[in-house]
Parts: sequence; structure tokens; C-alpha cells
Amino acid sequence: MFANLTNGLDFQAKALLIRADRQRVIASNIANVDTPGYAARDLNFKDAMNSALGAGSNLTLARTPSPSSNGDGTSHPAHIPLQSTLGSLGGNDSPTLEYTTQSQPSMDGNSVDMDRERANFVDNSVRYEATLRFINGSSRTILSAIQGQ
Repeated sequence: MFANLTNGLDFQAKALLIRADRQRVIASNIANVDTPGYAARDLNFKDAMNSALGAGSNLTLARTPSPSSNGDGTSHPAHIPLQSTLGSLGGNDSPTLEYTTQSQPSMDGNSVDMDRERANFVDNSVRYEATLRFINGSSRTILSAIQGQ
């Protein structure tokens, strides 16, 4: 009975963690907008959510190596490394942090498109806030049902 009540909240909690991690990835792209040779990254939310909903091992953020990768998720020692919060989720596969396609070539090899990053940042922020509101509403509903109101 209790599991039926919390299934929706578990789903939303996993979505919230993935949204928070995606926000960090986008913020890292924005922070490295002036770093020569930086390759913009993004997290595929659908793949990460599918992985989180599967049963089994821990979900960790895997990074695809770039041609000049150091192995820790950065393509240059001056680049800011990404931190993941997805280790607490359960899933079969790790979502892959993918490189974004470069929309405008730049002289310094940086592939960050600030317009796209701003749009992604705002979109992800709105979705994060909506997920928070859903969780708050669900917990209030459960609490009022328990209290008999």
C-alpha cells in the first residue's frame, strides 16, 4: 500500500536529481564559454531517466572521451570538471554525457553556443521547478489524507 503511494514521488525524485545534474552540466558549459578548445557537453534526460528507472546497479555519470581528453571528463587541464549527483539512483546503465553539435565554428575551437546554453538553462530550470511543485503537491495530498482532512 505504502509503495503505491510513493511510486510517483520516487519517479519525481529521480527526475529532480537528473535535472539538477543537467543544470550543472549546462552551467559548466556557460562557465567555459571563453576557454579555447572547450567542447560543450549535455546530458540526455530521456536516457538518464530510463537508466534510473531500471533496477540494478548504481547510476553513475559516464563521460565519453574527447580526442584530447584527460580521462576525468575534461578535455584540457584548465577546464572545469563536472560533479555528478546521480550515484544515489538505481539503474541498469549509466547515462552518457554527450558532446553537443557545434552550430557555429569558432576560431579558438570552443563549441559553446551561449544562446542555446541560455535556452537550455531556462528550460531545465522551469522543468526543475515544476518537478519540485509536483513533489510538494503530492506530499501535501498524502499528508492531508493521513490527517483525514
